[in-house]
Amino acid sequence: MSYRTPYSRVTGLGSAKEGTGHFWTQRMTAVANVPLMLFLVWLIVSLVGADRAQMLATFANPFVTALTILTVLSACIHMKLGLQVVIEDYVQAEGSKIVLILLNTFFSYGVAAVAVVSLLKLSFGG
Repeated sequence: MSYRTPYSRVTGLGSAKEGTGHFWTQRMTAVANVPLMLFLVWLIVSLVGADRAQMLATFANPFVTALTILTVLSACIHMKLGLQVVIEDYVQAEGSKIVLILLNTFFSYGVAAVAVVSLLKLSFGG
């Protein structure tokens, strides 16, 4: 007995074997984002009104920089996966879908790269 639809049997298209990994990665980043975002909110609130010297001193601590980088990476991965699901579900034209998924990937990795480089520069006294 097959659970595949008649159309998928005829076309030979089936599962890409990626759905479960995508699902779990999105759930794990969501769980990781809870404490990481709480840390980020605490960090931002503690730096309100701080001058540049105090901010440099805060980010000179490798623990603070590492947690902030983990927050950025987790949020960007979660953002990419979430928007990819929206694009796959609601964009009908295949060409547009591929372009939007590529733009989503480049944007999320670009945001992560700029943020990580900026945090490392700040951490090393830039």
